[in-house]
Amino acid sequence: MKEPVNEYRLEMSGISKSFGVVSVLKDVNIKVKHGEIHALLGENGAGKSTLIKILSGVHQKDSGKVVLDGAEINPKNTHEGQVLGINVVYQELSLVKDLSVAENIYLHKLGASKFWMNWKELTKNAQELLDSLGFKIDATATVRDLSIVQKQVVEIAKAISEDTKVLVLDEPTTVFDPTDIKKLFNNLLKLKEKGISIIYISHHLDEIFKIADTITVLRDGIDTGSVPVSKTDKDSVIHLMIGRELKDLYPVRDLKIGEEPIFEVKNLAGKDCIVHDVSFSVKAGEVVGIAGLGGSGRTETAKLIFGADKKKSGTIFLEGEEIKINSPVDAAGYQIGFVSEDRKEEGVFLPLSIRRNISVTSFGSISSKLGFINIDSEYKKVLGLIEKLNIKTPSSEVNVKNLSGGNQQKVALAKWLSIDSKVIFIDEPTRGVDVGAKIEIYKLINEVAKKGVGVVVISSDMPEIMGISDRILVMHEGTFYGELQKDQFSEENILRYSIGEPLK
Repeated sequence: MKEPVNEYRLEMSGISKSFGVVSVLKDVNIKVKHGEIHALLGENGAGKSTLIKILSGVHQKDSGKVVLDGAEINPKNTHEGQVLGINVVYQELSLVKDLSVAENIYLHKLGASKFWMNWKELTKNAQELLDSLGFKIDATATVRDLSIVQKQVVEIAKAISEDTKVLVLDEPTTVFDPTDIKKLFNNLLKLKEKGISIIYISHHLDEIFKIADTITVLRDGIDTGSVPVSKTDKDSVIHLMIGRELKDLYPVRDLKIGEEPIFEVKNLAGKDCIVHDVSFSVKAGEVVGIAGLGGSGRTETAKLIFGADKKKSGTIFLEGEEIKINSPVDAAGYQIGFVSEDRKEEGVFLPLSIRRNISVTSFGSISSKLGFINIDSEYKKVLGLIEKLNIKTPSSEVNVKNLSGGNQQKVALAKWLSIDSKVIFIDEPTRGVDVGAKIEIYKLINEVAKKGVGVVVISSDMPEIMGISDRILVMHEGTFYGELQKDQFSEENILRYSIGEPLK
């Protein structure tokens, strides 16, 4: 790597930004060296996304200076930012679903030729890039048909297919299993060796201390300083993020669990997915975790049960009675909830208000016999859930698209809590959520279980699933390979079952 002229690849100095009367960033400073992995941390709403959007050209700063390779820059849009070498992989994916993987990766080149596009070469280059990342994805596949993990990889491939100087990754591993995370980290180290500067945003502190060189923390729109990873620890970083110490991340579970199953599935199989011969049960007040590697069938199992995907076979029982679920409407009618891992596409209605998002599942309970909504009942229920979940918003009428990722996740949860669910499936409950909000969600799961609800949590985060579950079911190739009781919980045991190996 050629020795750079300037010590820092990127310098953002005195950055301030307000939206109306709301001040989001106040005199923020961050410096990123050549070939450095620089972690940007902070709670949801701390200003991380706004800072990155100023860097990439989505927003314009009110004051301050952005310097790239010694020259001041002011990108007016994302295209200008990309031309300058700034590429961002956002937490919420932005792929064109009906185009192929190759077309998405090289979208910036489509139409660049004055004559014709060499599709064969484009697809070949895309496949080589994907193969170099270590992920098995067909470059000719339509993006719509990919899993969310594969879509995330395509976003990363798209970002590094250009002449990148600064690569920003916003919560890149929220849906990755440990094997995928290891592959991603290996790729980031290769990019680092090439001199690419990486800004890494994550709420997973374990990842930060494995991969990052430097940490900058934002709190309430102010940077609380930058520090080398080698000179700090997790407790110090958490204190910088939230201004207080966190003693217990996972609340103690000492709740009474029912004797009989409240919910049971027997011999479930999907028509068009990997899931086959899945059987399990959940007791009232029990939190059952579902673990497994990406592609093992965890999410697909929940979608089959919920009626979002078509079953080939299988029987479902609720409170001892067989029920028929052919659609999500049927599931909601039986008071079965499902919080999707993909909140942008399946979890919330981004253009609608918080009130409408929460009320959409409970119109029956807040409507008169003639079908008219009782506004007082609606507001009482909605405002109660906003307070209970500590959703940070000035009003229930704020559109969900204007909330931070963590608060969007809380709205997705509130939607199903509003129907007093008997059973609730929560897929990746804390995806993209800060440490403080995680604790709130864990406490909420405890409270829901305390009311006798059967809770099923699907998570790629092994410490999380061990911290909140009463027992863990582990999937391998579309079925449950093993079950772990509390005294058997360990990352090694989960991984062994995940790859189809018996416990030692």
